[in-house]
Amino acid sequence: MYELYIANKNYSSWSLRPWLLMRQLDIPFHERFMQFPDKSAADPGAGAETGHPFRAFSPTGRVPCLHDGETVVWDSLAIVEYLAEQHADVWPADARARAWARCAAAEMHAGFATLRERCSMSCGIRVRLDEIPPALAADLARLTELWREGLARFGGPFLAGAAFTAVDAFYGPVALRIQTYSLVLDEVAAAYAQRLLALPAMRAWYEGALAETFRDPSHEGVVGGMVVEDLRAS
Repeated sequence: MYELYIANKNYSSWSLRPWLLMRQLDIPFHERFMQFPDKSAADPGAGAETGHPFRAFSPTGRVPCLHDGETVVWDSLAIVEYLAEQHADVWPADARARAWARCAAAEMHAGFATLRERCSMSCGIRVRLDEIPPALAADLARLTELWREGLARFGGPFLAGAAFTAVDAFYGPVALRIQTYSLVLDEVAAAYAQRLLALPAMRAWYEGALAETFRDPSHEGVVGGMVVEDLRAS
């Protein structure tokens, strides 16, 4: 059976993507939870024995990382493509929808830098931003444009058609960021974000995030805003 190594559910947006995909599509796997290490006690460039403990299971020392027997896949997009070779429902069956979905997932994988920086994932808090700077507004505008395009072209309720696929999993962390930071989108995009948040697998991830008591100082800072509510377990 697959083994999927992930880090803290409250913070790890990269871990969420393959986890959400596999849970929502009922692809069996063993979850291997690895708490984020104390960065002050480890040299990220060192080997597994003396440096970053994630190097023991991941060549880059990062999560997510999928193990399938002797095969190790250490990038979220590569994990999705590896799973797609063995599970037909990972990507849409229609070739046009599949091409669009791959482009949209790759755009999320490599883009939206300001959204990532200004609105880092922390599921269990609520933040009031001081302002929406132009670069963040541009990311939100592109996000809205992309979501509306997919929903309109392929009929919804998911981005590439009637079924949840990998492209939706890649935008799962964005839905959580929208919730955390009260980001304003138009009606169509906001409804899609709520649809993602309501998925059984997303609810399970969110509940796990709220139950975590670990706090990583490097993930706790808020850029350009103030925490107004903390829903996490003490």
